[in-house]
Amino acid sequence: MENRTAILSRMFIILGLVLLIPCALAFQLIRINYLEGDGLRELWSKQAIEMQPIPAQRGNIYDANGTLLATNSVDYKIAFDPKVEGVSLEKIKALCKNLGKLTNRSSRYYLQKINSAPKRSRYIVLAKNLSILVKNKIDALNLEGVIIEENYRRKYTFGSLAAHAIGFVNHEMNGRIGLEAYYNDALKGEDGVRQVRKDPHNRVFEFVGAPKKLPQNGYSLNTTIDAYMQAILEDELKAGVQKHKARYGTGIIMDPKTGAIKAIANYPTYDPNYPGSDEDENRRNFAVSDMVEPGSTMKLVTAIAAVEQKVVNFEEIFETPENGETEIHGLTLRDHDPLGNLTFQEVIQKSSNVATAEIAMRLKPEVFYQYVRNLGFGTQSNIDISGEESGQLAKPYNWSLVTLPWMAHGYEILTTPIQVAQAYAAFANDGKLMRPYLVESIEDGKGNTIEINKPEQIRRVAKQSTLRKLLPVFESVVADSGTGDLAQVEGLSIAGKTGTAKKVVDGRYTNKYRGSFAGFFPSTDPKYVCYILLDEPGWPGYGGYTAAPIFKNIALRIAGLDDDIQRQIIEDEPASTQFTLTPSLKGLPKKQAEELLSQLNIPHSFSGKSGYIKEQDPQAGTPLNKGKRLHLMLSETYTAADSATIKKGYAEIPELRGLNMRQATTLLANLGLDASIIGSGTIYAQYPKAGELLRQGYSVTVRGKAKSLNTLTQTSKR
Repeated sequence: MENRTAILSRMFIILGLVLLIPCALAFQLIRINYLEGDGLRELWSKQAIEMQPIPAQRGNIYDANGTLLATNSVDYKIAFDPKVEGVSLEKIKALCKNLGKLTNRSSRYYLQKINSAPKRSRYIVLAKNLSILVKNKIDALNLEGVIIEENYRRKYTFGSLAAHAIGFVNHEMNGRIGLEAYYNDALKGEDGVRQVRKDPHNRVFEFVGAPKKLPQNGYSLNTTIDAYMQAILEDELKAGVQKHKARYGTGIIMDPKTGAIKAIANYPTYDPNYPGSDEDENRRNFAVSDMVEPGSTMKLVTAIAAVEQKVVNFEEIFETPENGETEIHGLTLRDHDPLGNLTFQEVIQKSSNVATAEIAMRLKPEVFYQYVRNLGFGTQSNIDISGEESGQLAKPYNWSLVTLPWMAHGYEILTTPIQVAQAYAAFANDGKLMRPYLVESIEDGKGNTIEINKPEQIRRVAKQSTLRKLLPVFESVVADSGTGDLAQVEGLSIAGKTGTAKKVVDGRYTNKYRGSFAGFFPSTDPKYVCYILLDEPGWPGYGGYTAAPIFKNIALRIAGLDDDIQRQIIEDEPASTQFTLTPSLKGLPKKQAEELLSQLNIPHSFSGKSGYIKEQDPQAGTPLNKGKRLHLMLSETYTAADSATIKKGYAEIPELRGLNMRQATTLLANLGLDASIIGSGTIYAQYPKAGELLRQGYSVTVRGKAKSLNTLTQTSKR
């Protein structure tokens, strides 16, 4: 009996517990749905709703001609969630097959990615950096489990062009160097925000009526950079660095009247689309951050101070030692060669350190220091680009006994390339020192101007009369007897100065050099200042041998872009009649040469069976007397190697005056040159002149008038 009672008691207890569970569940349902339902629903809503940023579009960067240099692009990332309902093996294979076709990969590659992912993975990245075409085609498949995400990237249209000026952005789209960093706040805009909802699987959905704040896109920059000049500077700087085996090179082209930077470059360079793929050193903008002793380009300061303070006259003779050496306060100062007796002009022209030091020591240290400061040294130029250094200029009370004579020719002072360019721009601009700048204006997305950078004069560095006296002195540097003779461009007036400075390594001067050239053209009405610096060029490392030829090539090519300079060169040329000059026919087919000579009424004869013209007598450009026969020799083949005097990749410019435009274009095309045509009819002027060598692919400018050459000749003689 007692056992039975105990068993029943246990049964009632178990039954009570079983009945208690549904009662508890029913109570919880009532509590959740009715008693505390509103509060719990509000709590769930707060947890399921999230505020997500809407990225603002970064502003564009344009060159001075409106060419797009930097903009934004979007690419897509495709991921896959294999746990989504409805995903079958057939659909996975279809996705992999289509992805393989669109990305030129095998479908097995994507299948392997999915199969090798962890079993619980719900986010398997299959492909990145896909175009919108690929994205649309995958989207059109409408397959479950496919996740497509947008990624915004900064795109630099021309790769490394103007890389050091523009800079680059990091993964957060914030500028790191260059204009991207300096104008980062203006370029990046302000992100918007949107409210989204998450489902239990943490997937994000937009919903109707959700609050949203639209982004304010960044402003665009209109820069002063001329993409054509930038390309010229980079091309010639690269060629010069490679030719002279320099460690690096820096170049700046500047408008002296406004301070606008037309081009700024360093080589080696980098691609801002992939900034991490190059060495850190290649991303450094040496043009504003490299502090160096400038060498003899600093003699501009000495010349200005000496002439304006009247401690020198132009008729004075300076006697330099026969061995080119002198001792100043126990230190030996040398010229690059013994130079003998020199006038003041020859001191600058031949770059005498000894005579320059003698001139400088006639000035008080405080006076010389003030001229150095006035020309912009020892302080930042305030150019609108990140990373600028101020250089180093000690106060006169910290100078040693040799500081003045050594600073006079570019030692015991540290300058940046932009400071040297700014100083020579002040010389070219009649003494007005302008602040260099890279951004002309800032605009919003609707084209409204937000800000304009107007040319800003900092100070006057010297009297205009002083600089007018010095102009012929610095023009003589580029003459045949000057140290900058390799910077000459025929028909173009240039003023400038070479610079060579020994490098300090571990606190001691070495036999490693920095060669430089600073100049401007046309010197009679300067439009461009150009500064070139090479670090550790091969022997000889003098600026006149290394940097000056780079300057020449740049000036020559810029002259081809500038109608005003071309017109000035052509107007300075004496008029001549084409009919007395022998045309260049080398490399032309026999038939084409015959047509050309017949039109020019030049008697001619051939030797050889067929092929191209290999030799001619007389040579191109020589006077051809009336009635004299031109003899042409034919060859089966013609290559550039037929002329040992012409470097590979170059062509000798033929005499084009007197030809019509079609003849000139054909003739230049056969030589691998382009024609830049101004006017029409008979060609009466060309630039560069006949006989010069020009790199193939470059342009020869020709001007024509629809008149007979005799009429033109008669008109020019009046």
